[in-house]
Amino acid sequence: MTAHLPALIVISPLAIALLLPVLVRLSAELVRVVAITSALISFTSSIGALKYALAKGNWHYFFGGWPAPWGIEYVIDPLAGGMAVLVSFFSLLVIIYAGPYLVNKPAREKGYFYTLYLLLTAGLLGIVVTGDVFNLYVFLEISSLAAYALIASGGHRATVAAFRYLLIGTAAASFYLLGIGYLYAITGSLNMADLSELLPPLMDSRAVVIAVALIVIGLGIKMALFPLHGWLPDAYSYAPAPVIGFIAAVMAKVSAYALYRVLYFVLKATGPVSLALDVMGWMAAAGILFGSIMAILQRDFWRMLAYSSVAQMCYIALGISLANTMGLFGALLHILNHAVTKGCLFLVAGSVNWQTGVREIHRFVKMSRRMPLTMGAFIIAALSMIGLPPTAGFFSKWYLVLGAIQSGAWAFVIVLALSSLLTAVYFFRIIEHAYFKEPLKGKDGQRHATEPAKEGWELYPTMLVPILILGIGILALGILSEQVITHLLQFALPWRAF
Repeated sequence: MTAHLPALIVISPLAIALLLPVLVRLSAELVRVVAITSALISFTSSIGALKYALAKGNWHYFFGGWPAPWGIEYVIDPLAGGMAVLVSFFSLLVIIYAGPYLVNKPAREKGYFYTLYLLLTAGLLGIVVTGDVFNLYVFLEISSLAAYALIASGGHRATVAAFRYLLIGTAAASFYLLGIGYLYAITGSLNMADLSELLPPLMDSRAVVIAVALIVIGLGIKMALFPLHGWLPDAYSYAPAPVIGFIAAVMAKVSAYALYRVLYFVLKATGPVSLALDVMGWMAAAGILFGSIMAILQRDFWRMLAYSSVAQMCYIALGISLANTMGLFGALLHILNHAVTKGCLFLVAGSVNWQTGVREIHRFVKMSRRMPLTMGAFIIAALSMIGLPPTAGFFSKWYLVLGAIQSGAWAFVIVLALSSLLTAVYFFRIIEHAYFKEPLKGKDGQRHATEPAKEGWELYPTMLVPILILGIGILALGILSEQVITHLLQFALPWRAF
């Protein structure tokens, strides 16, 4: 089976998702075990494929014996392999975390959840490993449709948010599809490697200019690039905690990966792409400030994290737009670091709400007494978001600053520094409430309702352990950031960046 690892990465969750509606009639517990096993197969297959790519070079896997550009091709290079490991790791971690949320759900709802979750996983992994721009669209739609349904399962507000996301997401997919349609019209090919060879003489044609604009807009919406982020705040605020823990961690990052892949590896960042990158850089700078300021204004913890995600996705877009080695290192490292950090934060938010019913920031008073380990992980993640060493967030922001300096973009350096100060404002506000602020007391001298009623063990191990793993991972990624760049990310850059 090792010869088919690239296929197993996607086929495992996709095939099992189709079986779960049948298996749930036998046993809901069997469905959970099978779903976790499927995620584990994808994770181990991703690790094996990445190790092969790093040791022996790019792995080209052809379906049906049809070689590219005629057949369907999966390509595992260090970039795709690393992203596959990231997505499958979070899929496995969050599916374990989701157990207690589903305990009291009817068996049919459990089956629906795991089916949609694995379809979402398969779609995201397909985007990562495909070597074909049209198949990327197909997997984009699979992941999006599953995400709409999962978000809608959070209740009335979540249903409205999912419907808005569906409308905007459909428009985004249409933009992308029209863009690759233009590329196909002038080249007759959809294979990424083939397009990269056919397009250079055609980069100044009107069709390519239109294609670049459509692709950037479509994938920009999917990754929530300001001001195309309108779907994100409500979707992240009202979706169920396990759903948003996975989506916020990796879904927008996969769209950013797709944009990076197309602009740099297919279009070679030349011709109209250079102008698109310049425009994207200024949109990202504005989005960093907008997202940070809006996060400060929020009183709901989940919504604060949602607007924070708008700003953080713009960090990635800013690094991509710089088009130099340091900037791309910063963007790729921030995809990894922010996935781990924001995934940890949303799992913390979901756990606090599940255990105490608290979402409002002012009700976090002395939460550290009730949930000490969970809030400890929150502290680490918050420091990473601010960008303080030795957490992971510091190093990706440092490379972004170096990239901006390398490009002489001093305005971007100022934006990056200012955004860290703004991030400190809204995260230290929660730290103050959770650790230092005393509960208010009523006229009768009793403690305020915002103070936790008891202390002690806080969560089921299946919920707490994933949070702690991510908290430790934030520190590990910070300490080992040089090794991550040396042994992985330097091989994920296009040749022109060296």
